[in-house]
Amino acid sequence: MQGVPTAGMRRRRGKGDSGAVSCSAIPVLLHCSCHCLPCCRTMKPLKLFGMVVFCGLLSPTQGVLSGLSCAISPRAMQQVLSDAIIQTGLLEKHLQGMALPNIMSDRGLLSSSTIITGLHLERSWLPTLSIALLPGIGMQLVVTVHLDLSGNCLMGILSEVIAISLDVTITSNIKSTSFELGTVHVTVDDCFCILGAVKIKLISGLLSLSVHDMVFSHLTATLPGLLCPVMDAVSEIVNVQLLSTLNVVMPVGLKGMVHYHLVGPPFTSGSSLMMDLDGTVQQMGGSIIPHDSYASTLPPLLDGLLVIILRQSFLSSLLALLLHIQPYTFPCSSEAFSGANQLRDSITDLYPTGCTSCPAASPLSIRVECVGNPILLLEPNKATVELSVLLQVFVKRPDGSVIILLLLKADLSLNVRLSISRGSLMLAFSLSRVSLFLESSDIGISEISNLKPHLTKLLVEIYLPRLNAVAADGIPLPDVFGITLMGAELQILLGLLAISV
Repeated sequence: MQGVPTAGMRRRRGKGDSGAVSCSAIPVLLHCSCHCLPCCRTMKPLKLFGMVVFCGLLSPTQGVLSGLSCAISPRAMQQVLSDAIIQTGLLEKHLQGMALPNIMSDRGLLSSSTIITGLHLERSWLPTLSIALLPGIGMQLVVTVHLDLSGNCLMGILSEVIAISLDVTITSNIKSTSFELGTVHVTVDDCFCILGAVKIKLISGLLSLSVHDMVFSHLTATLPGLLCPVMDAVSEIVNVQLLSTLNVVMPVGLKGMVHYHLVGPPFTSGSSLMMDLDGTVQQMGGSIIPHDSYASTLPPLLDGLLVIILRQSFLSSLLALLLHIQPYTFPCSSEAFSGANQLRDSITDLYPTGCTSCPAASPLSIRVECVGNPILLLEPNKATVELSVLLQVFVKRPDGSVIILLLLKADLSLNVRLSISRGSLMLAFSLSRVSLFLESSDIGISEISNLKPHLTKLLVEIYLPRLNAVAADGIPLPDVFGITLMGAELQILLGLLAISV
């Protein structure tokens, strides 16, 4: 067996080891250092590398632009990793799979040979996990667990059950090597183990100091080769699990989808793990709706777990998909909306004098059609949407021909109330302002100012309920590392929406 230090045990990847993991979105940077055990004082400082499992804003020098960014606190990351590694039983499952070798004494040192066979893990318990951020590098992760081992001990001609109990601290260091075409490459660079006090019991109670030293020396030499592969396997599984929350396609109602994905390598500061993502917004079976990207600063986490910022242009592209309404037509009647009679009378009053083509008693119909894409405007503590609709008031003659009495363009400014529900950004719209413009009239109407109050009522009663209905499912948000957005607070900044948990 290869020589390994006996107090602190380090296992480093050799050239032949397959330590690289290619992830399609973002890696989990797992870094570790030993607990303050007495034996640790004799060790040289450990080189700390780490590949961050993280969401966050990239450093300004990296120049990566995106639609949304996020930052996660160390406390949140510790809880995420603890849940994924410890609470799910993942660590315990892989520890149970360890194949422990037999222990055999050197006949030259003992009066009789001692052999321990069938050594296996009875249970692992009291696992703890801690992390520390390494600015610009990644994350340091330390796992400490208590192991109870048992086997058969043959001393000379006597055989009895031996029980071994010890604490072990495992430091895993994972390094992010590169980011290319949406893929983060991860290398397991180093693994370090520290043994605490080892307690050994025989049923007879006859335990010699030489047997104790033999067991301790053996475990010190062999456990790194057993525990480090366990941490490698656990880290890679957790990488895949967490990365799947960052590279995900989510439906936006029945209109299309948004593909959230990482756009740059991770970045760490002293207070958070950060990354930039983007969202590709695509119509169902159609084209991609583009959006501008620009760098911006994340608000401070303070005592929070997670902050996500969504940029104004990205949200506008989602609204273009979410708020797309097919043109619809309805009769200008009191059954359709309460101001129908007043609108009809006001339009009749606008007929030019002597108009022979103006319909006298024919029923009016109204067609509503959205034009262009909505634009979201974010200002401090205020969100508005600007959009335009065409209002066509027409009469259909018995012969099937159509007379367009009015073709109007209505520019709407809508107040937006934002909230979080079921992991989605919910939007509720109310009318703030209407500007009307006459596009054309087949009968020569030229003045429309008297129609504004009636058409405003029409928009409030007919158009806004449809708009709120298509927005009822909200905008799906990425489930970053499974951190729930329940109870999230929203802060509207200039050009940004910040979601904090």
